[in-house]
Order: sequence, then structure tokens, then C-alpha cells
Amino acid sequence: MKISIHSRTLLLLFLSQLLSFLASKACHFVDKQALLHFKHNIISDPSKLLHSWSVSSDCCSAWEGVACSSSGRVVNVSRSGLVSDNDFIVDTYMSGTLSPYIGNLSSLQLLDLSNLKDLKGPIPPELGKLSQLTHLFLDSNKLIGSIPTTFGNLFRLEKLFLGDNYISGAVPSSVIGSLRSLVELGLSGNTLSGPIPTSVGKLVLLAKLDLHGNNISGSIPTSIGKLKSLINLDLSENQISGRLPQSIGALSQLVLLYLNHNQITGSIPSSISGLISLRFCQLSENKLRGTLPASLGQLPKIERLIFENNKFSGKLPETIGHLATLTDIFFSNNHFTGKIPSSFGNLHNLKTLDLSRNRLLGQIPPQLAKLQRLDTLELSFNPLGLISIPTWFARLKLFRLLLAKTGIQGQLPSWLSSSSISILDLSSNALTGKLPHWIGNMSSLSFLNLSNNGFHASIPVELKNLSLLMDLDLHSNKFSGHMDSIFSKESQNPLGQFNSIDLSHNLFTGPIDEDIGERSTMTSIKSLVLSHNPLRGSIPKSLGKLSELQVLKLVHNGLSGRIQMELADATKLATILLSSNNLSGTIPKEVLNLKDLQEFDVSGNQLSGKIPPHKANFPVSAFADNPGLCGAPLPPCNHS
Repeated sequence: MKISIHSRTLLLLFLSQLLSFLASKACHFVDKQALLHFKHNIISDPSKLLHSWSVSSDCCSAWEGVACSSSGRVVNVSRSGLVSDNDFIVDTYMSGTLSPYIGNLSSLQLLDLSNLKDLKGPIPPELGKLSQLTHLFLDSNKLIGSIPTTFGNLFRLEKLFLGDNYISGAVPSSVIGSLRSLVELGLSGNTLSGPIPTSVGKLVLLAKLDLHGNNISGSIPTSIGKLKSLINLDLSENQISGRLPQSIGALSQLVLLYLNHNQITGSIPSSISGLISLRFCQLSENKLRGTLPASLGQLPKIERLIFENNKFSGKLPETIGHLATLTDIFFSNNHFTGKIPSSFGNLHNLKTLDLSRNRLLGQIPPQLAKLQRLDTLELSFNPLGLISIPTWFARLKLFRLLLAKTGIQGQLPSWLSSSSISILDLSSNALTGKLPHWIGNMSSLSFLNLSNNGFHASIPVELKNLSLLMDLDLHSNKFSGHMDSIFSKESQNPLGQFNSIDLSHNLFTGPIDEDIGERSTMTSIKSLVLSHNPLRGSIPKSLGKLSELQVLKLVHNGLSGRIQMELADATKLATILLSSNNLSGTIPKEVLNLKDLQEFDVSGNQLSGKIPPHKANFPVSAFADNPGLCGAPLPPCNHS
């Protein structure tokens, strides 16, 4: 990203000086001394970016990263941490502080010390003396303090990037109002606070304003509407509150609008129709409410509308169907009501339609069958009352289909057998019957969630054919029989190795296969949840071979025997729940002292002996109802 921002500018500015190099005078004494002072303040330069900067050589003709005018005055200094070297990008750093003597480079036009990662200390106010400066790049360092008020003197400055530092304090109004030549301003990724100064409206040439990732508060000033040249506006990830100003509709050149992750309230102003160049609009994670204005349908170039996690309500406007360029709609987790507009079927370029977690109801309009570019349809957690999945869904070319808790009943529709769906979530519905044998034909499946339904009987052996399946959630059904067809599933290494399995709250029988930890499809699994099944048998030692396993839940499985010491070989385990079984023997100290272990529960077993000393703070309840257990956090053992 930094390369694309700076490289073209650097190239043009350096080429402009190239022809004058041969005829140029020797480096001016003041400039040379200023640069040597800068080098003196650098305590580490592993890639020798400043190696050529020696007292004995001429800074105009012999110093890398320095360019001069024909009169011998330094005009460009570029020592970025991202260096182009024979078509490769070298990523390096320098440690030290910025010398105030840089302010003596009175002819300097470009200063690029970006991406050096380890420049520390404050920005010297002396930089405000650089009256010829047009480009200043100090981003991606560890600079502290506030933006110097002397920057208000940099009248010629066109690009200012101070992002990704530790700069604090307010954005000084006097500085912002003075930089009338500014075209790009990047202050993101700092700890700036206070409001956006109203003086920002004076920057009429500004094309890019990026303040994201700070602690900026207050409302967006009305004066923002004066920035007629603005193309990119990113104020995301701040503490901005108040309403969106009507004046925002005057930004007719705006292409990108990111206001997500703030505290913005009120509704979207109808003036949004004035954003005739807008392509990307992200307003998610705010406190916006009210209905969406019909004028939203007048954005001729819009591609992405991301409004999720707000408090929007009312019906979805039919006018959204006029947005022919729209590729993505993310409206999840709001309070939208009514039906999905049939006009959405006109969105021929739509790839993602996410209306999940709203209050939508009624029939899904069959006009959506025309959306042949749609690859993600997410309508989960709406009271749609679907009864069945519409048969016209078979005409879509979906990659993701998520219809959790939408009122689906009956059996799985057979058209799924010939679909190319990769991610399928039909959880929390009223599906019944057996898992069909044709499930094995869904060879593209990587994620399958059928939990919280009414399926019964055993898992068909054809499930083994799902060689790309990585996440399987069948919990809270009435499945029975053995689990072998799941654990012995085929895989296309590394694709198709399980990431998570949840078979809890069913009627599966065991025992768990002794070699479960040696199955090729299990080598990458992170979460294995088999609780509340009548498995019986013992805990297999081979579970310890699951080197990526983080979560193991075997609660209320009728397990007996010992807790295997080998379980400690699964060193990434953070959760081990073995409660309500018939386990006996002692608790292995190696298991209880796994370095990442945060949740541990063996209550309701037949364990005995002293609880091994451990660093983690597990509650008494984690060891309760084991008559033979003693030691902290239970009462001490009786040695009489």
C-alpha cells in the first residue's frame, strides 16, 4: 500500500532532477551538515541506507537517496524502509530520532522516511521551516507527541502522511486550515483525539482524507461538504458520534466512504443521492437507525453497500433494485422488516446478498433466480417461514447458502445433490428424516451445519466422499450409530482435513476409535466436541497426537478408565471438558499444566488422589463431585 502511494511520486521527482545532476554545483554546506546531523541521530541502520553519506563525499553526487537542484541545494531526501532493488522489494528499518537540523534544508521539496519502523521521539517543530516542501512521508514509524503547530507554515505541502505512529493530541485546526495545497492527508493508525476541525473545509484540493484507527470524537463537520475534489474519505475505527451531515451529499467526486466502527447516530440523509461517483460505502458497526432513504437507489456507480450491525428498521427500499452496478449487499444484524423486494432480482451483478439477523418475513421473491452471478446468499435468523427451500434455488450458482432459523421443514431437497455449494448452513430449522445417501455427491462442501434439527438414524457411509469438508456441525439432532464414517473421511491434503467437528447432543454410540488421532483427516483439527452421546469406552491415547487441537469436549459420554497422560502431547489444548463421566484414577499433572489451558472441568467422575499443583486458576466446581479428589482448590488431603 505504501509503495503505491509513494513510488510514482518519487520516480517523477527524481527523474526531474536527473538531467541537472551532471551540471549541478557541489552540495551546499548547510544542507550537508543538516543531513550529517540526521545520520548522527540514527543508532541502527542494518541495511546501510545511509552508508554512502560520508563527510568526505559530495551529498549531491555521491549520497544515495539524495537529489539536488542545479544550484547544489538538496531538494529530495528519500530513505524509506521499503526499498526497490532489482525488481525486489527490500523491507528494512532504521532506529533513531529525527534531527531538528532537517529544518535547515531550506530548498527541500520531498522528505520520505516512511516505513523505517523504528524512528522514535517527537516530530521536530523545525520541520515547519521547510517552506518549499510539497511531500512529507513519515508514516509507519514509532513517532510520538503531537502534530507540530509549525506545520501550518507548510503552504506548499501537497501530500502529508504521518500514519501508523504513536502521535497523540488533537488534529490542530490552525494547521489543517493553512494547508491549502494539500491533496492527500493520511493520519491513520495513531492515537489522535478530539474532533475533526471544521477548518478541514478549507482544503478544497483534498482528494484523500484518511483518519481511520484513531480516537477522534465529535461529529463530522458540515464543512466536509466543501471538499468538492474528495475521492477517498476514511474515518473508520474512531469514536465519531452525531448524525451524518446533509452536506455529505455534495461530495460528487467521492468514490470511497468508510465510516464503519464509530458511534454515528440518526438516519442516512436523503442527500446521499448526490454521491454520484460512490463505489464503496461502509457504514457498519454504528448506531444508525431509521429507514433507508429511497434516494439510495440513485447511486449510479455503487458496488458495495455495507450497513451491517446498526439499528436500521422499516422496509428495504424497492429502489435498491435500480443499482445495476451493485455487487455486494451486507445488511445483516439490523431491524429490517417486511418482504425482500422483488426488484432485487434486477441486480444482475450482485455477488453477495446478506440480509441475515433481521425481521424479514414472507416468500423469497422468485425474481432472485435471475441473479446468475450471486455466490453468497445469507438469510439466516429471519422469521421467513420458508417451510421449504424454493426449488428455483437450484438455478443459482451459489458458493455459500446460509438459511439458519428460517422455518424450513421436512427433508433436505434433492437438488442439493447436484449443487456446487461449498458452505451450507441449515441449522436451527425443523428438518427431519435421515441424512440422504446423495450427501456424498456434494463434493464441493467445505462447511456443513445441520445442527438443531430433527435428523435421525446413522450417518451414511457416502459422507466419506466429502473430501473437501473441513467443518462439520451436526449437534442437537437424533443421529445414532457409529461415527467412523466421519473420522475416516477422505481428504485432498491439505484441503479437506477437519478444522472442527461438533456431534454433541445426539445418540451416537462408541467407543471412540483408538486410532482417531492417527487418521489423516484429523491431523489439523482444532475443535472436537462429542459431548452428550452414549459413547462409553475410554479416552483414546492417540488424541494426544492431534497437535493443533485446542478444544476437546467429552462431557456426559459414559466414558470410563483413566485420563490419559498422553493428552498432554496435544500442547495447544485450551479447553478440556470431561465432566459427568465415570473416569477414575488421578489427574495427570502434565495435562493440568498445559501452557495454554484456560478451561478445565472433570467434575462428576470417580477421580481420586491429590490434584496436582497448577498455575491456572480453575474453580472448585471444575473438580467437584469426585469423592476421592483432594487438594487445592478442594480441601487439603488428609494424611493421617
